[in-house]
This record gives sequence, structure tokens and C-alpha cells, in this order.
Amino acid sequence: MVKKMLSMILIYILISIILLPALITYCSSHSSQQTETAPESELAMPETIRPSSGEFEDYIKGVVAAEMPALFQQEALKAQAVSARTYAVRKMQENATTEVPYNIGQAYITIDEMKQKWGNNFASYYNKISAAVDATKGEIMTYQNEPILAVFHAQSSGKTESAENVWSQSVPYLQSVESIVDENAPDFEKTVSFTYDEIIKKFTEKYNDFHLQKENMPQQIIIKSRSDAGYVQQIQIGNQTFTGKEVREALGLRSANFTIAIENNTLFFTTKGYGHGAGMSQYGAEFMAQQGKTYHEILQHYYTGISFSTIS
Repeated sequence: MVKKMLSMILIYILISIILLPALITYCSSHSSQQTETAPESELAMPETIRPSSGEFEDYIKGVVAAEMPALFQQEALKAQAVSARTYAVRKMQENATTEVPYNIGQAYITIDEMKQKWGNNFASYYNKISAAVDATKGEIMTYQNEPILAVFHAQSSGKTESAENVWSQSVPYLQSVESIVDENAPDFEKTVSFTYDEIIKKFTEKYNDFHLQKENMPQQIIIKSRSDAGYVQQIQIGNQTFTGKEVREALGLRSANFTIAIENNTLFFTTKGYGHGAGMSQYGAEFMAQQGKTYHEILQHYYTGISFSTIS
């Protein structure tokens, strides 16, 4: 009996010596294979996505997170979601593709970038934006059964601009509409200054054969025309005539709706609003939402004569 027990103990010891290291090696190897897999946040973002895939609505969430403050009203966020989705579908149609590239003219941020942007508020802000996108899933704006060019801007000058005055092409649903609520937006009016030398340098670097003399400069800068919304259409500077858009780009102004004051060899540009002014005003959408307007009412105000449809 004693010999039998000793034999069994010896067998157990041999099994432990031979099999246990192998088992440990297997488990360690299996575990290391799992931890070597890159976490989702580090995986490369695909270059394109299909609208029919679940990734498309996640993409829209990334656009809304980048383009509109998460603190905005839910109806404003819904309006932004529909605008972003419509813009993406329109670009797909223009490019004759069933996939939409991430870089199509809309801002976009990843989950990691949202976490960096919002910090401790990430969970609540992301859930809020997700709810707005999910509530409008697949919804787009159309005009004559075609997805519209759903452009938008931060804030108008109190009245949005027509597409014709921005891009020299008339678009029936991008007409100038009242948006007086934008006057409540932060930095609605903003003044920046440039010395005579700075003005000459910026325009000389950007435009060939441009000439502007420091002497009698006030007499060489004349606003010739404005649109009905107040945006500068033509302005004479030195020996050339520019659009308000060109001046805005050359000087980095917030908008092309500006006035000019000159004092002590310095030009003061005071702008109204922020952005090109066409399509939906984001702050306008926010203030309309605060007044109880739905996202459909907001979008129908800023995009003239549009309808709503759902992509499949």
C-alpha cells in the first residue's frame, strides 16, 4: 500500500515538472497575443465609408462634434446632423461614388480627439451628439429630388447671404434670409487693425501688379457695393478692385461684411458675423432652438423650398 502511494506521488511530481511549464508557456503566449492587438483608438481610420454601413452615422457624429458646440440645443444639433449628412451624400453624388471620403470639406474628429477636446465631459457630450444623430438617422434635405449642397457657417451678419453673392452662382435654395438672432452670438462684431505697411505687404504678396501708396491711403480705399445682406461685393484698394471675399481671405477677417475706419496710419476693420454667410447659421439654429423651433423648422428657414428624404 505504501509503495503504491509513493508511486502515485512520484507520477504527480513528474507530471508537474513536465506539463506545468508547458501550460504556463501556452497561457503566456496566448495572453501576449491578445495584448499585442492595437486598441480600437489606435487603428487606422478608413479612407472611405459607405453610407449604408453603420460607420456612416458614426462619421456624422464626428462631423457634428467638430462643427458645432456640444452645449447647443438638441434641435440645433439635429439640424447640424442633417446638414452634415446631406452635404456628404451630395459630395458622393458629385464624385459619382458609393463611398464618401472623410476629407470632403467638413471638419471631422475621432473619438480620441473628442476625449481630448471635452475631457471629463466626454461621456455626456458624446451621448448628447449621438442622440441627435440617431434621432435623424438617414435623413437628408432634397430639392427637386436631389440632395442639396448643405453649406453652413458659424453666424451671419443678421441676414444670410445668397450663394450667388458668395460663389457667383445662383442656387435656388441658398437665398438670403433674415437671421437677426445672430446679433446675440459671441463676438458678433469684431474689430481688427492693420498698419499701412501690413496692408501693403499682405496684398502685394497675394496679388501681382498690386500698387498702394501710403500717402493718401484713405482716398485709395473705397467700398463700391454691398449685397442686400450687407456683405461687401466690390471694394477698390489701390490700383485694383476686389470682392469682399478676397479681402476677407487676404486679411484673415471673420466675414466679408465689414466697415473700415482709418486713424493714425492704421486701418480698423469691423466685421459682423463669422463665415461666408450662406446656408444655415449655426448660432442662428441655436437661438431658434432656444425659441422652441424644431430642427425641421430651422432647416426650412435657412434652406429655401427644401424637402426631406431618407437614404437607404
